[in-house]
Amino acid sequence: MKTVYLNPENLQRYQQQAGPCVIALGFFDGVHKGHQQVIQAARNVAREKGVSLAVMSFFPHPKEVLTNGSQQVDYLMPVKEKQRIFKELGVDIAYIVEFNSSFSALSPEQFVQKYLLGLGAIHAVAGFDFTYGCRGAGNMKRMKEDSGGLLEVTQIEKIAADNEKISSTLIRKTIRAGEMDKIPTYLGEYYSIKGQMLLKKHTAAVQVEPYYLLPAPGVYEVRIKSRFDYKQAEVIVTEEPGLIYLPSLNKREVSRYRYVTVEWKRCLSKGLSSRYYYASEKALSTG
Repeated sequence: MKTVYLNPENLQRYQQQAGPCVIALGFFDGVHKGHQQVIQAARNVAREKGVSLAVMSFFPHPKEVLTNGSQQVDYLMPVKEKQRIFKELGVDIAYIVEFNSSFSALSPEQFVQKYLLGLGAIHAVAGFDFTYGCRGAGNMKRMKEDSGGLLEVTQIEKIAADNEKISSTLIRKTIRAGEMDKIPTYLGEYYSIKGQMLLKKHTAAVQVEPYYLLPAPGVYEVRIKSRFDYKQAEVIVTEEPGLIYLPSLNKREVSRYRYVTVEWKRCLSKGLSSRYYYASEKALSTG
């Protein structure tokens, strides 16, 4: 899969290189089941037409730009993790558009002409609530008209679980509540984060990479995965940003694992008891 980071300076170059494609549109944070349905529908059309499958996502989140930074978004995953999933879903080219003030000022017609038709799109697929153009004035019902009839359009209806629309917002809410066992219903797999193993206050810890979301403080059952193997463990989440503690790991395991993926299974205890604080401070001090 080829990844292209698009901005106004390089757009024309990539327009000149583009071939016909079917394009899936969305922010795709978390690449949940609703997003997967969009991409799979686009993939089916691309195969029927014998053209490439493209995905167009955006960064940073439009809400951060449109509020001049006054509203910050808790991302579910970094762009590189989206790319990994896009590739697994059969995407040929991933466009990551720089969402800035000039991009947000495009009219709906300009967006369709420059970023869809201009990049070879012959068919666009997106969720029913996808909007585009200045103030989100464009929507899936008018996209074909905005293209002058040149673009075929498929709108994917709401994907729900337990009578709730599956969305990145719902997943963030569920993670913040510590309800990690519910996440596979929305993602199709357990929520995972990545980070660097280290010793912190004589205790094994993971320094989490940017653009991942940690659950509410408490104790959680997880699976720690490295290049070599995996291990079931308990982790402690405190109020300390970007850090989780693994008091059950010894110093040798810290040295062995280094860069890890943490797969969240379920919450064992919300909040932090004195017993767990004691463990997090003392577990490795005698190791």
